[in-house]
Amino acid sequence: MFHRRLAAAVAGAAAVVALASGCATENAPAPAPAPSGGTGTLPGTSAAPAPGGLVAGGVTEAQAAQLCSDMQAQLQSWRTYTPTIGKGGLNTVVGTWAAQNGINVIELMGNKARIDAITQAQCPDVRAEAIESLRIPDLASGLIGF
Repeated sequence: MFHRRLAAAVAGAAAVVALASGCATENAPAPAPAPSGGTGTLPGTSAAPAPGGLVAGGVTEAQAAQLCSDMQAQLQSWRTYTPTIGKGGLNTVVGTWAAQNGINVIELMGNKARIDAITQAQCPDVRAEAIESLRIPDLASGLIGF
């Protein structure tokens, strides 16, 4: 029973982060526009920078590195706790990262594969460990509401 409550609390926290980041981006300066059609880069595609200094997934190299670093910092927790709790942690990491970097959360929710594209290009080892720890086929399938 405790695990269900904890999982619900983690999922609730992720939802709050997603909502807060959506509100925060409404008043924040608009980030540089992503190249049209470039935000849905699929895993395994070229990691070469796109026009405007963007890498796979339509983010800057620094943003991609931060996502990888944030995820890597959580890998041990995701290995230790149940996959359900870990998925809540994944959502928290992605929501916080998006809010800190001015990523449009609504667009990210519509194209969750961007997270896979970013991590496949920037840190495939961290991505693989996260997928294994969370017991999911890809990161997009672990994102709730994203």
